[in-house]
Amino acid sequence: MTREILSTNQKALQINRDQAKYGTFAEIGAGQEVARFFFKVGGAAGTIAKSISAYDMTVSDAIYGSTQRYVSRQRLHSMLDHEFKLLRERLDQPVGAETTFFAFANTVKAKSFADADESHGWLGIRFQVTPRTEPSEIIIHIRMLDESNPQQQEALGIFGVNVIYGAFFLHQNMVAFLESLVDNLSSKRVEVDMIKVSGPIFKNEDNRIMSLELVRLGLADSAMFTADGDVVQPSEILYKKAILVERGSFRPVTRVTLNMLDCAKAQFAQEPKVQGADIIVLTEMTLRNLSEDGIIDNKDFLDRVDLLGALGKTVLISNYGRFYQLADYLFRYTHKMIGLAMGIPTVREIFKEKYYTDLEGGILESFGRLFKNDLKMYIYPLMDPKSGALITAANLQVAQNLRHLYAHMLENKYLLDLRGYDESCLPIFSRDVLGKIRNADPSWEDMVPLQVADLIKKRGLFGCKG
Repeated sequence: MTREILSTNQKALQINRDQAKYGTFAEIGAGQEVARFFFKVGGAAGTIAKSISAYDMTVSDAIYGSTQRYVSRQRLHSMLDHEFKLLRERLDQPVGAETTFFAFANTVKAKSFADADESHGWLGIRFQVTPRTEPSEIIIHIRMLDESNPQQQEALGIFGVNVIYGAFFLHQNMVAFLESLVDNLSSKRVEVDMIKVSGPIFKNEDNRIMSLELVRLGLADSAMFTADGDVVQPSEILYKKAILVERGSFRPVTRVTLNMLDCAKAQFAQEPKVQGADIIVLTEMTLRNLSEDGIIDNKDFLDRVDLLGALGKTVLISNYGRFYQLADYLFRYTHKMIGLAMGIPTVREIFKEKYYTDLEGGILESFGRLFKNDLKMYIYPLMDPKSGALITAANLQVAQNLRHLYAHMLENKYLLDLRGYDESCLPIFSRDVLGKIRNADPSWEDMVPLQVADLIKKRGLFGCKG
């Protein structure tokens, strides 16, 4: 069914007219833009118990406790904790039996004349759906993409109203909730790169699936979560780190997956610009990696994520079909070196000009954008299944008209052959492993890490019949 999209004023007014909903607004960093909508449409006395804006850092610390970063998830949580606790302490006795309480908070860094850094913010709502029950919670991180401060303030106000309205009226359909976040906006004004829900009404929701939905719906180009399944905002993981990435379908994870990453990390760590730096290893899946005939199976997605998690890997899902887009994204969070670990088949694909016809500068523009910062590719060899020949970055043949470009990249060490790889891994291909699993050929177990084999058999993944 088509969802009716209300105006921002209509949403605020509908909440104001609902006498059962009563709460606090605490906003830092871009004016009281969310509360302003509820005040201006009328009837705010029925909704707003208190509106506060603690801009001064000393005042903010006095209320919410000290913090190292004011625009952070930690500060948002302390705001929600304080305001919701205070609300219930003061109002539960007189009106708690017939009122559902909520605390909405945001802490935002909007655009200013003195600072050209990224504009972003944390928003959250802690709310009850029935009186005197344990609250549920929604935490969101956004990037604000408008060019001026007034535009960002307007977008923040609209987005905040969407969050509050969605929490109250769309929490039973989280896809509709996610879609509603950009009602009366667009993804060109606000990017939602993290969402996490918790509490009794969300007990059946998986935050990893919602991360996937953010990317699928175009609300974000990427989402990230740790090995234990916790969704994170990318800067929490990537900030000022050296980053090594392996892209794949991981269906399933094989010994090649780990051998490639281990060899690449050992080589990457020896780079002069990386030595002594913290290294973050990411396993990345694009929407194309995840889809089969254009359809993404949520269970299949979670199965692959669980296999990577069992190996302690941080997972990135993205809509970055081209590697220069991935590089641009990563360099948003770090000025350290970035390494891409990949096999020979991927290098072959990168050197096909047909993928760059929409770029004015074609393949040259793509490589120029990819290697404009400190980035190198670490190439895992391929044993040709037919001839048995070993193909490496050094002897790979590309199209005649691209050979000088390829030689230039080799000579300048943009492409590096991996050293110390396990030769016994070379005959392993994930498609063969998948086929053996489905055909009950037990030899597949020797082609994957032990933890992966155990999980596949335990859960009957990929058609495994135990």
